[in-house]
Amino acid sequence: MLPQTPSTAPASPPLRPPERRVKRGRNLIFLKDVAALGLTAFGGPQAHMAMMLRLLVDKRRYLTAADLLEITALCQILPGPTSTQTITAIGFRLGGPNLAYLTLLVWMLPSVCFMTAAGLTISYLDKDQVARLVQFVQPVAIGFVAYSAYKISEKVIHTKTSVGIMVVSALLVYRFQLPWLMPILLLAGGSLTTFRYQKMPREQTIPLQIEWSNFLLWLGVFVSAALLGSYTKLLPVRLFENFYRNGSLVFGGGQVLAPLFYTEFVEFKHYLTNKEFLSGLGLVQAMPGPNFSFASYIGALAMRQTGSGMSGQLLGAMVGAAGIFMPGTLLIFFLIRFWDQLKRYRVIKASLEGINAVSAGLVCAATFLLYHPLPETPVNLGLIVVTFLLLLWERVPSYVIVGTALLAGAIF
Repeated sequence: MLPQTPSTAPASPPLRPPERRVKRGRNLIFLKDVAALGLTAFGGPQAHMAMMLRLLVDKRRYLTAADLLEITALCQILPGPTSTQTITAIGFRLGGPNLAYLTLLVWMLPSVCFMTAAGLTISYLDKDQVARLVQFVQPVAIGFVAYSAYKISEKVIHTKTSVGIMVVSALLVYRFQLPWLMPILLLAGGSLTTFRYQKMPREQTIPLQIEWSNFLLWLGVFVSAALLGSYTKLLPVRLFENFYRNGSLVFGGGQVLAPLFYTEFVEFKHYLTNKEFLSGLGLVQAMPGPNFSFASYIGALAMRQTGSGMSGQLLGAMVGAAGIFMPGTLLIFFLIRFWDQLKRYRVIKASLEGINAVSAGLVCAATFLLYHPLPETPVNLGLIVVTFLLLLWERVPSYVIVGTALLAGAIF
């Protein structure tokens, strides 16, 4: 378990037993909600955000829509898995480091287990059967993204400047699908509204108290893994270094990770074949939870060459999952500790208007980008519309919608 550093928040008096029970009960409900998301959040980061908005914001009110956008924007500027960093940061804000670690485990565990099992049994899986099973999930996921775009725009777009930034951001992302464009747009949008800081009410600011422990730990693991991998030549150590390096340097999510993995593990190191890679890539798109769990699949297949059997493949899967998720987690833990202090400054607070507008634009663009590869059939279009309307109705749980899509795929 990663070391915990003390929070920057001022010390609060010890909780009395009833208060402790209430807080523990709330944390358990939150973890149950995270588990529900981990089992039903199909469709990648944009769809994940839509489901977080519906469950964690609209239904449970753990945070506001603006808070969710701030955290998501902060995570998009960092390397690593955005949706994983976002939900971990929410856990940190609700219950500190302990709840954040549990949140991370509960969120990633279903997807990692599914992809590990796929790595162990890939030879027996029928790709056509899997494709039929999930044929209705993708249009449903697009319906979630469309709902997210509508709700976010409704809650954070209030000025003509915000509308302009949102539209321009959506058009640029739609036209130029480049991973480095997203963090640049977020910084540019924030810079445009920074000049309006004088209109912001003054708040009492306190000197920033930056704790460097998680940043230093991230850097230390980065260097140590590279040195150990080069010195020991052990495959599990080298795999950890490979995944940790990719998790530390990749921006743009799972869609950017895929070509990097293909180049390194298929073309250069030959740990798995082209067919195995594409089968795993198709499976991870069909699985709920974070797409970065693809690393556990590759880790399991890479360990076949050691001759250690299933135990070695399980070790490879665990090494892959730890290596890919750890760097992004350490970096968001570093930033989230002083983010609430930082945004008290009027310049930062003014920049949030532009950052939120860009975030809304990114989700709007994602709706159309995800729709284009889909076959243009009345069924797919109808599923998108029906999903959007059911979410607006707010009477049908997300997991029921996704479960119905999976059941329809199994039947038809």
